[in-house]
Amino acid sequence: MRRLSMFSRLLIVFLAVILVSVVVLATLSYVNLRDNAIRNRMNALKTQARDMAYLASRQSYDSFASVLGQSTTEDFMKWKSSRIYKEYNAYIMVVDRSGKSYLYYNESTLKDETLQAALGQEEISDYMEQALKGQEVVRQTKSAAGPLFTVLVPWVQDNVLTNQRTVMGFILIQTAAQTVHASYRGLIWQTALAAISMFVLAAAVVFFFARQMTRPLTAMAQAAGCMARGDFAARAPEEGGKEIMELSQAFNQMAAQLSTLEQSRRDFVANVSHELRSPITSIQGFAQGMLDGTIPPEQHQQYLQVITDETHRLSKLIASLLNLSRMESEETSLAFSDFDVNELARRVLISRMNAIDEKQLEIDVQFETDACFVHADADQIQQVIINLLDNAIKFTPEKGTITLTTKEEKGHISLRVKDTGIGILPQDAPHIFDRFYKADKAHTVGKGTGLGLAICARIMERHGQTIRLVSGEGGAEFEITLEKGQNNGGPHGDSGKSEN
Repeated sequence: MRRLSMFSRLLIVFLAVILVSVVVLATLSYVNLRDNAIRNRMNALKTQARDMAYLASRQSYDSFASVLGQSTTEDFMKWKSSRIYKEYNAYIMVVDRSGKSYLYYNESTLKDETLQAALGQEEISDYMEQALKGQEVVRQTKSAAGPLFTVLVPWVQDNVLTNQRTVMGFILIQTAAQTVHASYRGLIWQTALAAISMFVLAAAVVFFFARQMTRPLTAMAQAAGCMARGDFAARAPEEGGKEIMELSQAFNQMAAQLSTLEQSRRDFVANVSHELRSPITSIQGFAQGMLDGTIPPEQHQQYLQVITDETHRLSKLIASLLNLSRMESEETSLAFSDFDVNELARRVLISRMNAIDEKQLEIDVQFETDACFVHADADQIQQVIINLLDNAIKFTPEKGTITLTTKEEKGHISLRVKDTGIGILPQDAPHIFDRFYKADKAHTVGKGTGLGLAICARIMERHGQTIRLVSGEGGAEFEITLEKGQNNGGPHGDSGKSEN
């Protein structure tokens, strides 16, 4: 079964939430509008009943005019009942305490049996008692014809002699429930149309929002697919929200690093192949020449020496590769100890005196104190100093100067190795710690492996310290930093004391 895309899932979830919200909101709105419509209709009927109750109370004062045939109140009541019927489709009964009823039903009189049926309803009988006690009643009742909305309002008369108000009867107004329902039934379609319009608008907004939000992720997935197929040039667009943009930036940074790593891997394979091919080709060529007689016997000694040098170079290259591989995989732990880095640098200088005297180089030692203790792996730091010093000797012309400097700074000790050689070009500076990288001016055919500075960088990285090129003009100057140590064993420390 095919899984839905993130865009489809987001769209479905958002639309489902919006649909449920719109339905609930529309239902609540409809119920609220319906209740308001019913409440307004019933309040209007109550108002009309109060008006009729006032007219009924005034009619008793108009008895003399009624005898003369000049009763205006009764005529007005008939007119008003007609208006109520036309506007609200409701009929009116004016009932006195004795049960005598004055009926105003448009222009016709309700039959007695209909009146008795209305007044004889069980619910109406209960409400009549409440009305005769002076209470207003608004209820939904039932009849054989269907549900009705009923309003009872008492009409009273003031007794001038006793200064009291007496309930003389009540006004009964009834209208069919479907008449009231019809007044708000049109709200159903209005509410439904508003809900549908709201849903369509929200769905359009969600569609564009979800597509805008998932488009960077889709592009990122496509870029990841390209990278899986070996195309490391693919990049994700850095757009969208803050989190998506940060993810895109991290993805692009990872892609750039992978691209660099892949290029480094290819360069590494190519460089290893080239570095291995050169000595092997020389060894094979000279050996074949001696075997087939191309090289005369009197020159065998000379070429055997060349073969020996090439095997030494090949052995050194393989040892450097193994050393770098072990450090990168962290197979061996560092043996930390406190030792005098000045003394360690002196021993390295002594071990390289033959090469120094051969080129008549001047050594300038500028140590800050006689003893400068650091906390590190002495063997590993010795390898770093050897590599830096060998590079300085290699690229410094005859009678040049090599300067070694140590300096105590806040929290660490720095050691610098500076030469007066050919230097390093600015365009080569960012790559000097890459494996097998050789700057054009610093490349000597047949010498070096291009791994020395890469090994130094890895050693310092494992120590949590730094190595950097201070200057490449007028000669190269490198600096390493080391953690300060303590003098725990004599004038030069105890280099044999270690902690794994």
